[in-house]
Amino acid sequence: MRTRPFRAAALAAAAVSITLSATLITAGPALAYSEPQVLQTRVTTAEGPVQGSAAGAVRTFQGIPYAAPPTGERRWKEPQPVRSWSAPLDARTPGSACAQPTDQPISIEGGGSEDCLHLNVTTPAGRTAERLPVIVWIHGGSFAYGDGATYRAAELAAARQGAMVVTVNYRLGAFGFLTAPGLRASANLGLLDQQAALKWVERNASAFGGNPGNVTIMGQSGGGYSVCAQLVSPGARGLFDKAIVQSAGCAGPDGSFTRAQAEANGRTVAEAARCADPRTTDSCLRRRSTGALVEASLSGHDGYRPVVDGAVLPEAPSRAIAAGRFARVPVLHGSTHDEMSGLVGFDEVMTGEPLTAEKYAEKITEQFGKDAPAILAEYPAARHSAPGAALSAVLTDSEWSTAALDTQRALARHTRVYAYDFADARAPYFRKVPRPASFPLGTGHMVDLAYLFENDLFDPLDAEQAGLADTVTAYWSRFAATGRTDAHGVPAWKPFTPRSPYVQRLASGRVGPTDFAADHHYAFWKALATAAR
Repeated sequence: MRTRPFRAAALAAAAVSITLSATLITAGPALAYSEPQVLQTRVTTAEGPVQGSAAGAVRTFQGIPYAAPPTGERRWKEPQPVRSWSAPLDARTPGSACAQPTDQPISIEGGGSEDCLHLNVTTPAGRTAERLPVIVWIHGGSFAYGDGATYRAAELAAARQGAMVVTVNYRLGAFGFLTAPGLRASANLGLLDQQAALKWVERNASAFGGNPGNVTIMGQSGGGYSVCAQLVSPGARGLFDKAIVQSAGCAGPDGSFTRAQAEANGRTVAEAARCADPRTTDSCLRRRSTGALVEASLSGHDGYRPVVDGAVLPEAPSRAIAAGRFARVPVLHGSTHDEMSGLVGFDEVMTGEPLTAEKYAEKITEQFGKDAPAILAEYPAARHSAPGAALSAVLTDSEWSTAALDTQRALARHTRVYAYDFADARAPYFRKVPRPASFPLGTGHMVDLAYLFENDLFDPLDAEQAGLADTVTAYWSRFAATGRTDAHGVPAWKPFTPRSPYVQRLASGRVGPTDFAADHHYAFWKALATAAR
């Protein structure tokens, strides 16, 4: 089979005294009865005191620096210790997102800046007898877009188990993952930033009521591939105890680049920045402004990945995990049932025309060549609600579902695994983005995050979806606490093992076992891959 270009378009983280003041922070008297009461709350970290806010069931601290600003002389340097402070740091608003293009719906408005190595902490407002499990969220965005503050974590932090949730910024694109001939820099600064954030958690979790000895790293899409890389990276060993990977395969396509692939992309960036001569590339690129480097940067979803550099990432995650050379911590892993529905639906919305059966056959032939007849026989348009639904199923199963099951099988040979298929047929969608008329989108790429975080990207949940969100956050927080999913009051969820590949279906009104391999035509795709060798 040939490489699937559709993937690129879809790849669309010791206790001290806490003081509360009774100062009500509102925008004016008119809001006094409609807004929740917001109180100031202060925590002293190893670097200095931070002033956050408490509202409702949670306390929130935003924009806390975990490393020195990677600006000026520190551009393309490994993360450096942040300078300590004595006056309280105002942590009531987010810090800047990391510099990024603004050409995608998931881009951060304004494009961010290079001074961006901040994190955000959300914890339950009340004191607890035991230390809270810590969840470190690594956001997605194809290693080029997004930030941590977008993912507000009140529901996850206040779930039944309770958790300290840390959402992290890390350098993106040309500032975090650039490998160009002549550039003297680590290929994986973004991964090193994530590790620096985990070291901050190790130093400071106790101050917020968290347990630094019980840390779960969690990520989706690019963030999920980051978790795959951290499972393998020697620098991350001992910094986390469990892992949650959403919509990212650690086997097969594992989200990494070889050095040759990374250098080819880096050469393109250097040329666009007019710094193509390897003898002067380093000094030339360092003179370029943030805006100029963003302008020269590869935009879209296929320009940057963690690089197999022999040091930060000694080998490809797929190879290391298959051989058992990874941190053997419990892993919760899964994907959405309809990963590619958004891409197919977007084409329909843009053209104004539903996909026809004839066009469906043409797209499959164009994409899969000699394998097209077998695929069309396995996925006839007439067996789906519309040809667009058939195309979504083909792309989802070939590019995502097969890799998901391969990952679960590889991991389960060495550690405890819980596997899921997020399959809510009536999932919310991106706010103010029209849906296709010809077929339902189900649960597409990223949409599962609407059930875990408060994020303005998505439509609000209805009552039934909110019930599923309660179940999902109960599973996730229980896993973070214990490495298991046996949360009280929710359906049983068995581990995935080589002999019993159990996958939990997560859907409104239907949570329980599902035959993932049959539903996603796993045997068909494996046979096709074998025949192509």
